[in-house]
Amino acid sequence: MRQAIASAEVGDEQRGEDPTVNLLQERVAQLLGKESALWFPGGTMCNFVAIKVHTQPADAVIADGMAHIIRAESGGVSFSSRVLVEGIPTERGIFTPDALSQALARLKTVPSPYGPVARLLCVEQTHNFGGGTLWSLAELKAVAEAARAEGLAVHMDGARLFNACIASGVSAAQFSALVDSLWIDFTKGLGAPIGAMLAGSKEFIAQARRYKHVFGGAMRQAGIAAAGCLHALDHHVHRLAEDHANARRLADGLARIPGVRLTTPLPETNMVFFDMGGTGLSNEQVVTALAGRGVRVGQVRGLIRAVTHLDVSRSDIETTLSAVADIVSNSAPGHE
Repeated sequence: MRQAIASAEVGDEQRGEDPTVNLLQERVAQLLGKESALWFPGGTMCNFVAIKVHTQPADAVIADGMAHIIRAESGGVSFSSRVLVEGIPTERGIFTPDALSQALARLKTVPSPYGPVARLLCVEQTHNFGGGTLWSLAELKAVAEAARAEGLAVHMDGARLFNACIASGVSAAQFSALVDSLWIDFTKGLGAPIGAMLAGSKEFIAQARRYKHVFGGAMRQAGIAAAGCLHALDHHVHRLAEDHANARRLADGLARIPGVRLTTPLPETNMVFFDMGGTGLSNEQVVTALAGRGVRVGQVRGLIRAVTHLDVSRSDIETTLSAVADIVSNSAPGHE
C-alpha cells in the first residue's frame, strides 16, 4: 500500500483532475451499482453531506438510537443540517418496519405546522455500537420499503459494509440497491490511512459535491490517498474473513474465563463486546490493565469493545486471552 501511495499519479482533486481519485470514484460507483460516487477525506463528512442533501432545516431523520450519527455525530448533524434525529430503541441496532412506524407516529403525536417532518431513514451496516451486527438483505429490504411508502429517502452508513458482505455472502451492490445513498470507509478493516466514498444518483452526487466543498472537504493531490484505497479494494476485502475468525476465537476464549460475560456468544463480524463484572473487577480496571500489557480495547455502552482488523493476528488473540485470564487470576481473593 505504501508503494502504491508513493507511485500514485496525481492531479487537482478539487477541480476533478486527479486521475487516481477519478479512477477510484468510477470503480466504487460500479462496485456499488450506483450512478456516481464522490471521494471524501472521511466518513463522518459523508454522513453530514448526505443528510444535508436529503433534508431541509426543521426536518426529522430517523435512525437506531445507538447509530453513529446519534452517539458520535449528532452535534455535527444538528449544526450542519439543523434537523431532529429521532432514535429507535433496539437491542443490537437492527429494527423492524413496525418500529419505524412507531417512530413516525411519535413525531406525529401532536399535529402541528411547527413539528418536524420525517424525510430520511438512516441505517448502519454493520452496526458499530450494536456489536458489529449486520442487516440481512431481507431485513434491510423490509425497512427500506416501509420507509419509501412513507415518503422517506434511505441512507446507509456503510463504514463496515464489506464486513457485512463477507459475513453474509451478499454483494455490496445488492445491499446498495436497497438504499438511495450510502458510503463506504477505507480506514476500518480495509486498512487505508485516509478516505471514504459516498455514492448515489448523479443528481445526488452533484449536490453532494457542492456541500463537500462548503464543508471544507475538497483536496488537492488526493491521489496519494486514493491509491491506498484502490490497493485496499484489491487486497484487503476478502481477508476480512480472517478478522471475523479472530473475533470468534476471542469470544470463545473469553467465554471460558470465569466471570466474563459476552453480550453474544458468537460475533457476527469483527467486534466482541464483553463485561467483567462477574470477576470482581470493573471494566475500566481491566481496560487499564490490558493497556499496560500492550493490549488496547475500549469501552462502549458500559461494555468493553474489542475490534479485530488486519493489524491483529491470531497470536495477538492468544496474547489477549492470556492477559485477561492473568488479570482475572491475579484479582482473585487470596491471591498475593
